[in-house]
Parts: sequence; structure tokens; C-alpha cells
Amino acid sequence: MNTPMFRSIFCKTLIAAGLALGLNAAVYADTSDAPQPHSDGIGAVATDSVITTKVKSQFIDDGRLKKSDISVTTTNGVVTLTGTAASTAAKSAAESIARGVSGVKSVDDQLKAPSTADVAAGKMDKAATATRKAVSDSWITTKVKSEILADSVSKGFKVGVKTVHGVVVLKGSLGNQDAIDHVKDLASQVNGVKSVNTSALVVGST
Repeated sequence: MNTPMFRSIFCKTLIAAGLALGLNAAVYADTSDAPQPHSDGIGAVATDSVITTKVKSQFIDDGRLKKSDISVTTTNGVVTLTGTAASTAAKSAAESIARGVSGVKSVDDQLKAPSTADVAAGKMDKAATATRKAVSDSWITTKVKSEILADSVSKGFKVGVKTVHGVVVLKGSLGNQDAIDHVKDLASQVNGVKSVNTSALVVGST
């Protein structure tokens, strides 16, 4: 069928379809995300990819960047570093390494790293914790010894005391098993004691 009326209806249908497609395209364009940085052209994409790979490879091989978590992206020769560096020295090393890679125009260093003050504070906390443990063990040993010496059950017997991380180890001999159990109870009641090991205590005579 090819009447004038048919051709008219067909043309109107095509025009309506074209308008619908144009409207859909406009709606899609309006809801798209904001433009993102991208490499200009296929050649630039390939070059940027090579640069990123080289930078990452050198990061992996460099011992200064251990314990660092660094992401690398390259756009038109500009390398962007994001993530965390283990220290300020590692942050500087990462930027220096990236700048030295062939083809890199500049480096946008957005890495986060702990300050020198934070690192020093961390070291001081560790040292203080170690000191507290040593003092605590020493104090426990002295306290347990004094309790045993003052007790009538253990009088006349020699009992050695050693404390490691709150665990008291008793060594020597006592008159009987009841005396061993009694001394163990004495040591257990001292503040800071986690447990008492009497496996080196034996029944013997003075």
C-alpha cells in the first residue's frame, strides 16, 4: 500500500519516533555525572598506563615503602598518589620515586603520613609500657618473697621467687604438700599476680 494517506501517516510516525529518541538522549545527558579527569587520546591513555605500572613496580621494590598503602593514578603525565605512607620519610620517598619515572610531568602527592611527634609519642608509650611491666614484676617478686618469709609455715625453708609478666614461679622445698599449697595461696593473693607455678617446689627437709 503506497497511498498519499499512508505515506503521510508513515512520515508522522518516523518524526514522532525521532523526537522520542532525541528526548531520551537529552534526559540521559542531564543525569550524567560531572566530567572526570581523563587522558587526552588513545596515545595518552597508553602512556599513562605505562607510567602507572612503572611507578607501582618501583614502589614494590623499594624497602622504604614497606607497611605503606599507596594508590597510583596517572592523567596526562600527572601522577596522583593517594593512601597512607608508613612515615614522613616514606611519603617523601614515594614522591621522589614517582618524579623519577620517565614520562612523569608532575606529582600530586596526597599521601597521609604520621607526624614526627606522633611517631615519637608512640615510641614513648611503648617504652613506658615496658617499664611498667618490669616494675610490676619486680614489685610482685619482692612482695611475694616478704609474704613467704613472714609466714610461719614456710619458716626455715628456702623458696625462690621469680615473676614474668605477672606469672609467679616458686622454686625450692617445703615440709609437705600442704605447705606448698599454702605458699601458693599466699602468692596468689598478692596484687597483680596472674597465676602461680609451683612445679619447681618439692617436698623436702630444711
